[in-house]
Amino acid sequence: MPLFTIRPARAWALAVGLIVFLGSCLFPSLTRAQPPAIPLANVYQQGVDLQAYWVSEKLDGVRAYWDGEQFWSRGGHVYAAPPWFTERFPDHPLDGELWSGRGQFADLSGVVRKRQPVTEEWQAVRFHAFDLPIKNTPFTIRYQRLKGLVEESRSRFLVLVEQNPITRHRDLMAQLEATVAAGGEGLMLKRKASLYHAGRSDDLLKVKTFQDAEAVVVGHWPGKGKYQGLMGALEVVLANGRRFRIGTGFSDADRRIPPSLGATVTFRYRGHTATGLPRFASFLRVRKDEPEAAQ
Repeated sequence: MPLFTIRPARAWALAVGLIVFLGSCLFPSLTRAQPPAIPLANVYQQGVDLQAYWVSEKLDGVRAYWDGEQFWSRGGHVYAAPPWFTERFPDHPLDGELWSGRGQFADLSGVVRKRQPVTEEWQAVRFHAFDLPIKNTPFTIRYQRLKGLVEESRSRFLVLVEQNPITRHRDLMAQLEATVAAGGEGLMLKRKASLYHAGRSDDLLKVKTFQDAEAVVVGHWPGKGKYQGLMGALEVVLANGRRFRIGTGFSDADRRIPPSLGATVTFRYRGHTATGLPRFASFLRVRKDEPEAAQ
């Protein structure tokens, strides 16, 4: 049995929902806004008509939606960027990523999630815009308009994500290999004719050397052997309710102080088992991209 557990996961989710509901009734000013409706990616599979897509680097940053006045997280919270950071940004909504370089996610997350931004820390952050939220307009046209807005802003904190053509799978794999070797996370494919709409679709595809997903921690299993007295594995639950354990990918520090119950973690895996569970799941990190809660 795990050291700690939440059973059943459904009851836990209902309890959290009840707390949020009561909080919204008692303290309406502290509740989050409606999350922005943004496109999400599926996973690339060989055989896709690459001539219908453009390719860009997948940035390992924090997804953010600029509404013309402030940044919103996927969960509907505001990132408290310093006023000087956005003073030259356009008043038009932009979809993109707060990013400070390859392999810097942990530090970046710590910077942008603070309720009180630290000027020195935000100096290294850039907002990399990759889409313009306009309805009923193909991406090729949206991208040209986005390019114009970025150029007109003349802000050194606003960067256009470069899109380039790709036609062959082997060229895509070569570019992926070069990007990963240089410290990048992977690539993104964007369908040129796609419209801007919320949810997952093949209009946006992530190309990586491994698959990744998220799950909620519901239990800690004790370690054995050299991990005696430490956490041996996490028990997690997927959005579909399926449970499994993650036992690899942890540092000794992670095992001494494991992700807390209820935390959302990102893990990598390679395909699925015959029963539909992630195969060779390995811990990547705790997902910390939502702004700090009000005290």
